[in-house]
Amino acid sequence: MQLNIALLASHNGSNAKAILSNIKSGKLKANPKIIISNNPDANVLNTATQFDIPNYCINRKNSPNLDQTILQTLSAHDVNLIVLAGYMKKISPEIIQAYQNRILNIHPSLLPKYGGKGMYGLNIHKAVIVSADTSSGATIHLVNEQYDKGRILSQATLPRYEKDTAKTLARRILALEHILYTQTLIDIQEEIISLD
Repeated sequence: MQLNIALLASHNGSNAKAILSNIKSGKLKANPKIIISNNPDANVLNTATQFDIPNYCINRKNSPNLDQTILQTLSAHDVNLIVLAGYMKKISPEIIQAYQNRILNIHPSLLPKYGGKGMYGLNIHKAVIVSADTSSGATIHLVNEQYDKGRILSQATLPRYEKDTAKTLARRILALEHILYTQTLIDIQEEIISLD
């Protein structure tokens, strides 16, 4: 599958940067078409400039018809796969329908554990720390209308150490995410993973 990707991120976008670095090095054969953020101060917009990729800040303040603006922007850049990389807004049913089985999200836990509304950032890792779990990890899944309920495409696991804190666990899982996202995209591109 030819990957014409849009990367959506709200803040730093370290997963977006990792993916772009792997495209630049030739490890991942994909076309990064655009980066979209809802946050005008997001560092991911600087990353887009560094990699010479068209980028847009699209939010309700500058686009009253938000979903329509996003869809028009994706279409104008011939996007066929949306990659969420720390995008903190819920994707609307309209966009999900237009890109059915073509929106990926990464979540810093082993779904279905620690998913759903309110489970983001350190909240997830704090929940793992207070649990009896001896491992955690990251999950890439398709996006549907429910938070973190789409079909799981891939997972990677790492141990939860006795001395881990939410912050140390988050740091190690983020490094794991950077590897997992690119590998999953390679597997989609090579049709090892089917989106349909």
